Amino acid sequence: MKQLSRSVRGLTVLITGAGSGMGRATAEVFAAEGALVAVTDYDCKSAQETRDRVLASGGAAEAWCLDVSDKTAIDSVVPAVAARFGGIDIVVNNAGIANFLKIDHPDYDSIWDRTVAINLTAHQRVIRAALPFLRRSTSPRIINIASVEGMGATAQLSPYSTMKAGVIGLTRSLAVELGPEGITVNCICPGPIVTGMTADIEESDKIVFAKRRTALRRYGYPEEVAHVTLSLALPAASYVTGIAIPVDGGHMARNA
Repeated sequence: MKQLSRSVRGLTVLITGAGSGMGRATAEVFAAEGALVAVTDYDCKSAQETRDRVLASGGAAEAWCLDVSDKTAIDSVVPAVAARFGGIDIVVNNAGIANFLKIDHPDYDSIWDRTVAINLTAHQRVIRAALPFLRRSTSPRIINIASVEGMGATAQLSPYSTMKAGVIGLTRSLAVELGPEGITVNCICPGPIVTGMTADIEESDKIVFAKRRTALRRYGYPEEVAHVTLSLALPAASYVTGIAIPVDGGHMARNA
């Protein structure tokens, strides 16, 4: 039987939007498994807090300020990460924003443009900047964080839903393009998760939604998403590419 490693120990993972929520949980989960974690976030203080949490738990991490809507910043930070850790093996495109607004809202165009920049354009820019380093890795992995909103839709969330569908398309396309080089490209589609994006939703509304729409009848936790991300990053996951995995408590499985 072919021996395949189930460890990310010593591998370098670059995570965008790692200052909070699913990004922070992902940083902590990877660090607990021995990975070298590059924490990036537009909020410098939050990025440093995540780094400090990882270091306090005995993990290895460094923090960088990174606004993923800024191409120049991406082109500077990604090589800096590679220089600091001696390469990049795994990229987790997690950074994202969400805004509820109607199609005829006066700010729709500006929200659309910013959502495109952060939720979709940034993904390909980070990948392109990291690609030279991924090509040198023995276990190169790209994991994009999409959403079940890219598979279905919620009213007044069209910029977000459209970009998340785009992330799924980008994932599939790059999986085909980069597959011959042994680089796997997959995406995670979280459902209702307890994060900053859902913090403003009333707890009573969350309970009603979860019971009505998910098979597990509850919201998920960031670490539950992070562990699925980790599974796709394992060297042993070398024959899994081009997929979109819902981590949604059975949200997409229910008809009503």
